[in-house]
Amino acid sequence: MTDLRPDPDALLARVQDEDVRAKRGKLKVFLGACAGVGKTYAMCEAARTRAGGGDDVVAGIVETHGRKETALVLLGLDILPKKIIDYQNVKLEEFDLDAALARKPQWILVDELAHTNAPGCRHAKRWQDVKELLDNGINVFTTVNIQHIESLNDVVAQITGVIVRETVPDSVLEDADEIEVVDLPPVDLLKRLAEGKVYFPQQAERARQKIFKEGKLAALRELSLRFTAEKVNRQVQSLHTGQTGAPAWHTKERILVCVGPSPSSARLVRAAKRLADSLRGDWIALHIETPATLSASQEQKDRVVENLRLAEKLGAQTSTVSGEKVVEETVEFARSRNVTKIVVGKPVHARWRDVFFGNVVDELIRLSADMDVYVIRGESDNAKPLPKLSDVPRTGSARDYLESAAIVALATVLNHLIFRRMELTNLVMVYLLGVVFVACRSKRGPAILASVLSVLAFDFFFVEPRFSFAVSDTQYIPTFSAMLLVALVISTLTVRVRLAADSARLRERRISALHGLSRKLASSLGTETLLEGAVAHIAEVFDCQVVALLPDARGKLVIRAGKESDFAINPREQSVAQWVFDLGQIAGLGTDTLPSAEALYVPLLGAQGPVGALGVRPRNREQLLVSDQLRLLEAFANQTALALERDRLADEGQHQAVEIETERLRGSLLSSVSHDLRTPLTSIGGAASSLLEQGDTLASETRKELLQTIHDEAERLGRQVSNLLEMTKLEAGHLKVAKEPQPLEETLGAALNRLNKLLAGRPVRLNLPTDLPMVPIDAVLIEQVFFNLVENAVKYTPKDTPLDISARQAPEAIVVEIADRGPGFSEGDEERVFDKFYRGASPRTAPGTGLGLAICKGIVRAHGGKIEAENRDGGGAVFRFTLPIEK
Repeated sequence: MTDLRPDPDALLARVQDEDVRAKRGKLKVFLGACAGVGKTYAMCEAARTRAGGGDDVVAGIVETHGRKETALVLLGLDILPKKIIDYQNVKLEEFDLDAALARKPQWILVDELAHTNAPGCRHAKRWQDVKELLDNGINVFTTVNIQHIESLNDVVAQITGVIVRETVPDSVLEDADEIEVVDLPPVDLLKRLAEGKVYFPQQAERARQKIFKEGKLAALRELSLRFTAEKVNRQVQSLHTGQTGAPAWHTKERILVCVGPSPSSARLVRAAKRLADSLRGDWIALHIETPATLSASQEQKDRVVENLRLAEKLGAQTSTVSGEKVVEETVEFARSRNVTKIVVGKPVHARWRDVFFGNVVDELIRLSADMDVYVIRGESDNAKPLPKLSDVPRTGSARDYLESAAIVALATVLNHLIFRRMELTNLVMVYLLGVVFVACRSKRGPAILASVLSVLAFDFFFVEPRFSFAVSDTQYIPTFSAMLLVALVISTLTVRVRLAADSARLRERRISALHGLSRKLASSLGTETLLEGAVAHIAEVFDCQVVALLPDARGKLVIRAGKESDFAINPREQSVAQWVFDLGQIAGLGTDTLPSAEALYVPLLGAQGPVGALGVRPRNREQLLVSDQLRLLEAFANQTALALERDRLADEGQHQAVEIETERLRGSLLSSVSHDLRTPLTSIGGAASSLLEQGDTLASETRKELLQTIHDEAERLGRQVSNLLEMTKLEAGHLKVAKEPQPLEETLGAALNRLNKLLAGRPVRLNLPTDLPMVPIDAVLIEQVFFNLVENAVKYTPKDTPLDISARQAPEAIVVEIADRGPGFSEGDEERVFDKFYRGASPRTAPGTGLGLAICKGIVRAHGGKIEAENRDGGGAVFRFTLPIEK
């Protein structure tokens, strides 16, 4: 009878997931192959349908891109005002997340999920805004193109030749409750482009040259449909999870082939491959590892590994499952993977064996319910037949049999001492105890011998008439039969339990070794450290010499970890390692490929292909070149490869972050040069032009004003250029600090003298103690710090507000404060004001390059001090820096 009860663990996990989802908002994604298919229009139509049904729907941000149809479908919906971000003298319109959270509608429209928010927004990416909305229980409609999905980014780049920088993590779409594909045939999309319904004319021409070609559009369309189909397939499997005996849901063909040590398994694997190709389905190769397989010969274990490797080479997923009963484990695994067809080999043993031991194929057909079972003719590919598991010697050695007989003799002696004072049934227990002892120490043959000898000894020595096998009372015949049966069952079960315990210990050793390597790799950073840790761990576990080889710039493998002196690689060994790296297959010592090599070479296979190779030279060849050890070694190699890929991706991410920051700084610098440097040049040019053209006719007062303008703007230009040069020196590390003991009052006075005109009419209050000690500083550089800080305070404060400049002595340092009564800092600006090109909250009214405070920070740090900023009590800002007093 089929068990239709759900798996409690899987059901609990599903219930917990549903509880989490119930607290979150729902996410519906409108997915398109590219721009212009109508994602935004479809989203707005769905929103209007919701609103018509009485739901509270708000358009958070919808990009119409000038399309009239999209603008019209928005009519009647509540539209959330956009947030205005003032960035580098440009007003940018962004989604107002705080307003959306405050409004908290049932549904909100957030267009263009992959959009990058402007600086100043809470999140860098719009998908992060959407995630916060969902966490607050707000349902979201959103749109995204297939090229913006992170995992498909490189595939799209190969198709279109365009690298998309704005991407969305796959996890965002995997968590989506619904994905709706908005599809449009390429011919219709090209027609829309020609009619100007996708881009404006100039943009349309660029798009037509790069992306909007029928072949590329068809490929993108296929990608979007496949991605959605995979999402739906995962959802089906998730909903099917936990239904232990429920029928498989045949949404896609999935073939399972059962792999064992038989030579015919290779033929089954190839047949399953052909079947999967003809049905365009996935396929899995499964090996069931039972306690009995521990007694298999080494040749059988090697054959299992070879068959699984053949399946992997042909493109199958491979899996090994431990269990007691082959058929039940196979069916349970097939249901968990939503398998539709099972491929097994036709039995070739004598029919009488089915009567006593059962038929695997018949039992599989009976339990497989709605899954098809394909029974393939079990012929081998001219391979030498292996002994069956039941034919493998399990009888133990002669010593085991002698020990078994000795244990029965010992039990007989013990019974002889007590049988006068005990019932005969109690003597049976002593014999059964001896049988259990034999079964725990030996194999099945000696255990069976102990069972038979125990019955015979009991009859001969203790049942009347004693010392003969004759039985005077026929009631003892059932007793002997039951005793023999119980002894046989106990011995069989004990042996099976011991084999299961051995199997569990073996798995525990494997898991422990893998866990140790995983911990070592997780705590290591950098390629060299990762490889050294992996090589040391593998060498310890397998008692061998190990080297790790990675490709150089030319793709040639070189040793990157391990002792080259212990593991010298000659040109022949180098060629074997290179072959392993190029083809991604194991080769060398003990394999069928290049077996004359002195070492075994294992490829480091990452998610994107081979990243290197491991060279392993065992001290004990027989101990390493067994199937279990080889499988464990391959697992170690795969773990190492994934760690190397993780480290490489981290380096690439850091490099990309540096490149992004460099581009941002370059853009800021160009913006500064184009605006802040051009403004004084324009003023100088205008004043000089007026003097040249009308100098003789202008009044002396006017000429003086024009000359003053030229002078002031030239000074301003000089300061900005000087700031740029100083910043360049700081960045390059060329700034040299020449410290000499100086009175701080003189340095401050020099800076204030340079700022006389700027400070005209503004009260400046000084609080400098007369006993302030001399400070070891570079007077020119610290004067620049005072100049920049005071100039910054003047820029951002009203003209009639005072400036307070004070200094005090602290332990081993002088603390200087410059305070104003201006607007102060916005939240979070206290740290950002020292960033390069950051210009505060009012860049329009405060000219400059945004480098003054960054230069101050660099100079103070070069003196060994620190600088900070904070809001002042009662309003305003305080800049505070320290200068150490060296003793």
